[in-house]
Amino acid sequence: LALNFFDQFMSPWLLGVPLMALALTLPWALFPSPSARWLNNRLIALQGWFINRFAHQLLLPVNLGGHKWALLLTALMLYLMTLNMLGLLPYTFTPTTQLSLNMGMAVPLWLATVIIGLRNQPTMALGHLLPEGTPTPLIPVLIIIETISLFIRPLALGVRLTANLTAGHLLIQLISTAAFVLLPMMPVVGILTTTLLFLLTLLEVAVALIQAYVFVLLLSLYLQENV
Repeated sequence: LALNFFDQFMSPWLLGVPLMALALTLPWALFPSPSARWLNNRLIALQGWFINRFAHQLLLPVNLGGHKWALLLTALMLYLMTLNMLGLLPYTFTPTTQLSLNMGMAVPLWLATVIIGLRNQPTMALGHLLPEGTPTPLIPVLIIIETISLFIRPLALGVRLTANLTAGHLLIQLISTAAFVLLPMMPVVGILTTTLLFLLTLLEVAVALIQAYVFVLLLSLYLQENV
């Protein structure tokens, strides 16, 4: 039984074909495409308003040079939100519970911000490794610590997203199994457990949205440091 709880995180296969690619391409089919009409329908108008507000809020502290990333960061957040939300539906697979996928998104984007910093302002980028006014004996130690913290950033991005979603899915499965077992035996306890499951599901919806936002927000902060 303990192993079955983790089966939901295995990449699904059908007739020997991995369905990970299908799970990754499906979200794009759900977004309404802009129409050529002068007046859009409510859904497209709402989507446009949300994207504009998000891009404005995200890039507010970033210099003008970093505004080129607006399209990439907004698309990434919408994509992650949709992937996380789809994963909460029954009999679905959440690609963002795979550390390999999250690291595959985090490492190139983090590396791009670092390379931009080293290309545009190498002195400032390297200056982050040594805070001003550091005592001379501590300089080698601090440089090593700051370098390690720099390289841990993409790992933290990927692990945070994976751990939060994996923990949430496991909790939902554990409590739903408990509710299923308890309802025939102890109806009152079973109903209480089901109520807890409903509240936890609402919490997981919030976590799915917030984690996508945090992922992109941290990337924008890394970009702000290097632009």
